[in-house]
Amino acid sequence: MKSDNVKKGPVAAPLRSLFYGMGYTRSEIDKPLIGIVNAQNEIIPGHVHLDRIADAAKKGVLMSGGTPIEFPAIGICDGIAMGHEGMKYPLASRELIADSIEAVASGHAFDGLVLIPNCDKIVPGMLMAAARLNIPAIVVSGGPMRAGFENGEALSFTSIIEKVGTYQNGQTTEEELEETAMRACPGCGSCSGMFTANSMNCLTEVLGMGLPFNGSALADTGERIRLAKMAGMLIMELLKKDIKPRDIMTLNAFKNAITVDMAMAGSTNTVLHLPAIAHEAGISLDLSLFDAISNKTPYLTKLSPSGKHHMEDLHRAGGIPALMNELSKKDLINKDCITVTGLTVGENIASATVQDYNVIQPIDKPYRNKGGLAILRGNLAPDGSVVKESAVADEMLVHSGPAVVFNSEEEAVDAIFNKKIKKGDIIVIRYEGPKGGPGMREMLSPTSAIVGMGLDKDVALLTDGRFSGATRGAAIGHISPEAMEGGLIGIIQNGDIIHIDIPGRKLNLDVSEEEIEKRRKAYVKPEPKVKTGYLARYAKLVTSANTGAVLKID
Repeated sequence: MKSDNVKKGPVAAPLRSLFYGMGYTRSEIDKPLIGIVNAQNEIIPGHVHLDRIADAAKKGVLMSGGTPIEFPAIGICDGIAMGHEGMKYPLASRELIADSIEAVASGHAFDGLVLIPNCDKIVPGMLMAAARLNIPAIVVSGGPMRAGFENGEALSFTSIIEKVGTYQNGQTTEEELEETAMRACPGCGSCSGMFTANSMNCLTEVLGMGLPFNGSALADTGERIRLAKMAGMLIMELLKKDIKPRDIMTLNAFKNAITVDMAMAGSTNTVLHLPAIAHEAGISLDLSLFDAISNKTPYLTKLSPSGKHHMEDLHRAGGIPALMNELSKKDLINKDCITVTGLTVGENIASATVQDYNVIQPIDKPYRNKGGLAILRGNLAPDGSVVKESAVADEMLVHSGPAVVFNSEEEAVDAIFNKKIKKGDIIVIRYEGPKGGPGMREMLSPTSAIVGMGLDKDVALLTDGRFSGATRGAAIGHISPEAMEGGLIGIIQNGDIIHIDIPGRKLNLDVSEEEIEKRRKAYVKPEPKVKTGYLARYAKLVTSANTGAVLKID
């Protein structure tokens, strides 16, 4: 066992003495040492209850003959970080999470890991660490929260964000706004729609690194506790069978994940995280693969923000196993991939059937014949850009309009709320990419402001930053290369005409090559927004969004 390095033989007696000092018995020390990586904290609703999940996972490890040893991982709530300088940190924290798990797990020679995340960057950060370390590992997430309700209608986090726009527009009182705020997030768990956290928890399940229903079993249920106990038990089986993350996270497993992502219209952030996880597993996921899979994958579920259903509805309808089973009817799922259950994908989903075809459409009657996300290219995004096509109004799928350019998110939000944006405009927010932000802030505030002001069928937004999974509307992000890397987005001027063709996968700036060259020669690269601390180091190492915003080794 890997942990023999810290516990076996006379030479390890000094190390054992440290274990004894913590109260471990010799019997506990001699068993496999399983790291329980717990991202619990009191600032993320999806993480506030993770101690219960960790306790259950530890019981599972104990029941199956291992010694569980808990250590922490950090986490940032994207919702609380939203709309201010704090949003520069969540994506950058993904790398800190992966690095810190690597450091602790390697420094103490753990034999295996049970990883307990729940929200946006924490889930991919832990999966990146698992792929990098390549020791037996299993993920058990904290689960989604229930939807809130007001006047008989379901609410989610995006409901209150968009209601700020109606307040600014004079359609909602301050008292009504506060009432919605108190109802939108009724308890613990990851926010109730198909936003980034739940997208990644579902895809963890599809990749084979989480148990069936890891993505949809609600946070406040006994089912979630049972999943955690089973995860603790199964890590011991993975150890015995020597099944490691790179045995599970193969190219075919990533193709399955992309397929399900398209069928459920997951967050655009998955296009950042899946390539980053694959990178740690030694696999390259080009954006063209996402588009190729989207073109042949039917769109089967409309969850918030694209539709009215929420995670609890998906779970009741059969969850991700039922969705995968439905997709497999047209051979869209590779059933031979191994999973943490020790069984193949095909074995896991064989008996899973859709319980409610109002939530998961039949494979022969999809909402659309193409997936929920689209990759756009053109002179404005030669390396690609991403849009959640399923959340775009039909009127905006093809649109041309004049650019209104901003060099920060704050400038754009101020202009939207002060009614400086006209119907037909295309808002451009630049210098918010991985390097330029730095940290590639999510743009839920401006997109929700657009919706709240009633402009989502008339105005598009382009950025080298990214969008929350809660975003809807013609919001095109991840424009690569970003402005700080010399991308064309950096030389757009107010009034330039931009052509958007989402069905045709095109994004172009209507400016002559001569004018572009003239502007490039006159362009002066701005000073970095952050010059000290972690973000300054991050900005020097991070790559553009099309590569997953991973850090360069050299």
